[in-house]
Amino acid sequence: MVPAAYVALDTLPLTPNGKLDRQALPAPDGDAYASHAYEAPQGEVETTLAAIWAEVLGLEKVGRHDNFFQLGGHSLLVVTLIDRMRKINLHADIRILFTAPTLAALAAAVEDMEVAL
Repeated sequence: MVPAAYVALDTLPLTPNGKLDRQALPAPDGDAYASHAYEAPQGEVETTLAAIWAEVLGLEKVGRHDNFFQLGGHSLLVVTLIDRMRKINLHADIRILFTAPTLAALAAAVEDMEVAL
């Protein structure tokens, strides 16, 4: 697993027993999260996939460099996503999303599959 946020501390808070006091850890602020600038989807396939991702993940917008799993996606939502894609004739194998988890990479893989079909 990759942490969603990093907070630098001089020392870790400990309980009287010498264990990590998780409740005393500070909450991460906005600077602690790794982020990138939003870039709008480009092309018909990316725009269509972005709309499906937003619906499946319950988000307002999805950028072309957003990672499905970092946005809250998981294996069950992958199945839902692939099903919705197939309903509008966008074909992709479930494994593709695990190897190409960003919107732009998935769109490129889908376009490559369309050419192959």
